[in-house]
Amino acid sequence: MKKLLFVLLCIFVLAGCTTAIETEKIPVAAGHEMRVHFIDVGQGDSILIESPNGKTMLVDGGVKGAGQQVVSYINELGIDKLDIVVATHPDADHIGGLIPVLNSVPIEQFYDSGKVHTSQTFEDMLSLIDVKNIPYNVPKTGDRIAFDDELEVKVLNANENAVDNNDASIVLKVTYGNISFLLTGDAGVALEKDMLQQNVKATILKAGHHGSNTSSSQSFIQAVQPEVTILSYGEDNKYGHPHAEVVERLQAIGSKIYATAEAGTVTVATDGVSYEVSAKEWSGAIAEKPTVKQGVEIVSKDLIEEVVAIKNNGQDTVSLKDWQLVSIEGNQVFNFPNVALQPGKTIYVTSGADASEGQNYLKWTTRQIWLNDGDRAQLLNAKGEVVSELD
Repeated sequence: MKKLLFVLLCIFVLAGCTTAIETEKIPVAAGHEMRVHFIDVGQGDSILIESPNGKTMLVDGGVKGAGQQVVSYINELGIDKLDIVVATHPDADHIGGLIPVLNSVPIEQFYDSGKVHTSQTFEDMLSLIDVKNIPYNVPKTGDRIAFDDELEVKVLNANENAVDNNDASIVLKVTYGNISFLLTGDAGVALEKDMLQQNVKATILKAGHHGSNTSSSQSFIQAVQPEVTILSYGEDNKYGHPHAEVVERLQAIGSKIYATAEAGTVTVATDGVSYEVSAKEWSGAIAEKPTVKQGVEIVSKDLIEEVVAIKNNGQDTVSLKDWQLVSIEGNQVFNFPNVALQPGKTIYVTSGADASEGQNYLKWTTRQIWLNDGDRAQLLNAKGEVVSELD
């Protein structure tokens, strides 16, 4: 009888101990290392994820000119294929570099926002995906992407029907144990507000739109509460990124800031319990917009209607033969015909579906040239010198 009572007492005590343990937060055991590389591609985004079990995901590839750099970086890590590639949205500073990647690295799955774009860069990307017979997926908000059993990859936004490219951005939250990464593409403040209906809190934030004040609203930063924020932008960029108000919001919550423009590629390594950032913290220098030369100049640029106005503010007639108008983001060039621009007169270069020509209108192409969310235009004279530029 005593023995029976003793056994029952032990069971009761053990049951009580078990209940007490279950009410406490059990720490995640340290696992294999996961590494997230925020690759320095200048004014653009490119993020490489190495999962705990050796899977790889590339999110964006920067501008086309940075593509080979991304390929070299992947090769240097000994990676011979990519399990998943994600094109967050069709802007050239995100998908341009994916062209060299598609040409050089085998890809198992390709995820795209589904947002249709008429740029040559976008069409080239889709063509390569088709030629190489790569499985193509368009995710929906709320989807979970199968990547690594130890990770959760949740789609917080994806909208193929968005009017603006940025609003189509695939936003991913990648969670490994207690550590999470929020990769926002170029999601703007309106989209951030919509995402607040979900759990956006994250350890590491890739700030939206390269640190622009069109993203990273006060309410969003407060909700995310990032311990670390990565700013992916180009040194001396034309937009003045990162914008001061974004930096102030991040500093106000005590987030450590790292910038690819200063530190180069920033790598975050984590075992799911703790993390380490392999870069120096950002110094706090705000980019300055370059001084624009005056003379014959670009006076306006309608990115929606695709019309660029160029005016001669000088006293003499100027021949525009061999001059060029350049879309910087898409690296697309219009070569002027042999036309003369009289003093005080304006000439218009048109593109897109409604491109016009005749009188003082010059037709570039029926393709969409300019990025709706921002695309610097440069005007070069016959010697190749930049005589005017407009953000």
